[in-house]
Amino acid sequence: MLKLIKSFSAAALFSFMAVSGAQAAGAAVDLKSATWKHTGMFGTYDRAAAQRGLQVYREVCAGCHSLNQVAFRTLADLGFSEDEVKALAAESTFEDGPNDDGDMFERPGKPFDKFPDPFANEKAARASNGGAYPPDLSLIVKARPGFENYLYSLMTGYVDAPEGTELMEGMNYNAYFPGHQIAMAAPLSEDAVEYADGTPATVEQMAKDVTVFLAWAAEPKLEQRKNMGLKVILFLLLMSGLFYAAKRKIWSDVH
Repeated sequence: MLKLIKSFSAAALFSFMAVSGAQAAGAAVDLKSATWKHTGMFGTYDRAAAQRGLQVYREVCAGCHSLNQVAFRTLADLGFSEDEVKALAAESTFEDGPNDDGDMFERPGKPFDKFPDPFANEKAARASNGGAYPPDLSLIVKARPGFENYLYSLMTGYVDAPEGTELMEGMNYNAYFPGHQIAMAAPLSEDAVEYADGTPATVEQMAKDVTVFLAWAAEPKLEQRKNMGLKVILFLLLMSGLFYAAKRKIWSDVH
């Protein structure tokens, strides 16, 4: 019990420090609020949006941000066929080995591979981004207060700095980023991608689509978890009814 109390106290302290740090970085702002099909008790992922979001990630975000907790084979859960998953994986190259001669070699990606890092190491990433280290996006939706709404707001929050605001060198103004100054330039622009299904590639649409994809990446088993939870609740309700009926039967002759 003492260990449990200590663990809970440490977790509460960490959460308090994280929130305090975020508040100290800049004034809190109200995030945009969008409707997400996958939220709520019975929500499921919008697979068409998630597939478009994958395209946005690969064509826009993958040049700087890794997704190193997601394997290509899991894309089958978004409706991609086995051949499509193999083709998507094969577009990336991975170092493997050693071979029989003891040498490392490069090979096309396979479904069991995870999305490759855009940089060889952290120093290379910082050198290419003015000293800033682009975070991995595998769990980004779960790692920020506001979850989907934060990410969506951030990507659509690039505006001109208010009069009198002085930006530090290399920084960009974002209405929803703590402190409002962010090293990442606006990642999205009108028609940055060409959707195969003909959906207009507006900044708002791309931001929503990639947010849905990254929400799935952060919790790919969300639908299974909800289904299991519903089954457990129904089971408990059924058993409660049976136990109540049994109790009434057993004690029916007691006055």
